[in-house]
Amino acid sequence: MSVLVVVECDKGEVKKSSLEVATYGAQLAAQLGTSATAIAVGEATDASLAQLGEQGITKVLYDKEPRLKDFVNNAYTKLIATAAQQEDAKVIVLANSNIGAAVGSRLSIRLQASLATNVVELPKTDGGQFTVKRGAFSGKAFSDVVLKSDRKIIAVKKNSIEAQHEAGKTAEVVAFAAQLTDADFADAPKQVVMQDQAGGILLPEAGLVVSGGRGMKGPENWNLIEDLAKALGAATACSKPVSDVDWRPHHEHVGQTGITVSPNLYIACGISGAIQHLAGVNSSKVIVVINKDPEAPFFKAADYGIVGDVFEVLPKLTAAVKALG
Repeated sequence: MSVLVVVECDKGEVKKSSLEVATYGAQLAAQLGTSATAIAVGEATDASLAQLGEQGITKVLYDKEPRLKDFVNNAYTKLIATAAQQEDAKVIVLANSNIGAAVGSRLSIRLQASLATNVVELPKTDGGQFTVKRGAFSGKAFSDVVLKSDRKIIAVKKNSIEAQHEAGKTAEVVAFAAQLTDADFADAPKQVVMQDQAGGILLPEAGLVVSGGRGMKGPENWNLIEDLAKALGAATACSKPVSDVDWRPHHEHVGQTGITVSPNLYIACGISGAIQHLAGVNSSKVIVVINKDPEAPFFKAADYGIVGDVFEVLPKLTAAVKALG
């Protein structure tokens, strides 16, 4: 039962979530007594793909068709399906990302495969069954799902597994051609606008996030959020009410109707903690809340809380971070 790992790349580098997926796929392959092969999507370099050996990948397939640089649903689906069939992969592992969600469902139909999303740990394969554990109800519960099809697709929840780095190991990068046609790119976007965060850090991939809410009182005060983010090397984010009044761009909106994040550290500044916002951040490993209202709901979900005025706390916190750096 071979394993194929879908690796997402951007600007020549492998995304953090895909390093986690590569580790997951390699560990699963070892569990099944086989090896893990990766298929790269997006813009990558041979050098960055070869480094996937550090995560346990033995071979990386890469189609250098230039139109694959940006996400095209039909083309990506055909590319991955062709690789799975060529490699006779019975398990396909990808990130539970925007790309993974779009491609995973199409792949399940094309390959007649079982699909499990939001998976949080390696499957149990004893007793002849293939059982995965997945998050449900915005991370408030878990469910065990048995995948019964011959082929299986697993979408791994971000930050649920730590990427391993075994220095000195490299993967073989192999040229791959999926024989894509113009028809496969019929749904290609006419224009792609990259929405980088402060410091060029993409919010969905960020390991550290500093976020602000209405407690910041206006866009003119956002330099306090940006200063702390810059000191930490973090991405910036905001609550829905902030983006609704155009204090911040909508691609920074975190929550149930915005972007879901899973950073190692999420710092919420002046955010009350509505349930819709919590749904987008409760997968964070550590949550720090700064709010002058001790009854703010967010404190119930926080690992650490600071009751204080953000306009006093943030400059001191930024100075302390800079002093440590």
